[in-house]
Amino acid sequence: MKIAILGSRGRLGAALLKRWSDPATAGLLDGATSKIQGFARPEFDLLDPKTIDRCLDKKKSFNWVINCAAQTNVDACERQPEAARLANTVAARAVAERCAKIGARLIHISTDYVFDGRQREPYDEDASPSPLGIYGQSKADGEFGVLAALPKALVVRVSWVFGPQKPSFIDMLLSRALGHDQIAAVADKWSTPTYTSDLADWLGALIAADAPGGIYHLCNAGACTWREYGEHALRTADALGIPVKTTTVAPLKLADMEAFVAERPVYTVMSTQHFTAVTKIAPRPWEDAVRDYLRDHPPC
Repeated sequence: MKIAILGSRGRLGAALLKRWSDPATAGLLDGATSKIQGFARPEFDLLDPKTIDRCLDKKKSFNWVINCAAQTNVDACERQPEAARLANTVAARAVAERCAKIGARLIHISTDYVFDGRQREPYDEDASPSPLGIYGQSKADGEFGVLAALPKALVVRVSWVFGPQKPSFIDMLLSRALGHDQIAAVADKWSTPTYTSDLADWLGALIAADAPGGIYHLCNAGACTWREYGEHALRTADALGIPVKTTTVAPLKLADMEAFVAERPVYTVMSTQHFTAVTKIAPRPWEDAVRDYLRDHPPC
């Protein structure tokens, strides 16, 4: 099996490349018999269609392509909507069209921001997207384009992704707690953290199952606010002997975050029922994933 990972220097792409290339951690993908190839800028550039064709050359005979590349800076998308459209909509469809030409299956990574956050129960895969901002709209349009060009594609929505390859909310909060005894985070926005190590295993399970095309939600189980996420991380770090100066996170209101340019959805917890129906795997709680991450990758 030959797998191409687009955006292989990002948080998820780098995690997939590292985990799937090692037979000891490849899980259902046998790293000894699978060839994993990563592509990142400048070799692969979402804004340069020629690089899509070069990287996904038919002669390379890729069985699967994992598109982790995107413009994910929510506020930058709001400031530069055309750049967001080109990266998250136009290029996403171009990748799907290229996969159709070379006969490769595609997993396209999307986001919980395709939802407006107005409901108060987990969104299932059949819920209609209703984005609040340019980022969510460009990703929702990208999903539509991908499935229109390649109905057998898997569109995988993820949320609050964290892992050792690139700092995220949890790393920035812990870094601050190592030097300060006052920490604050938003307490009125809910979603679910998702560990890249778990995502690699789940995506591998979808590939191993030759899963049918369509939309999948992939995140750890449960729900929390940024504040609850942060307090759990700090308590866990303290229990592991990491010298944080506090285990308390003060509450902030989303409406008071003046630095935010784009409107954020308040509630984007997602149900993973489709994934579980296909693979028979139930994602573990986010709290367990955070514990393992801090145990295996303590802050310096």
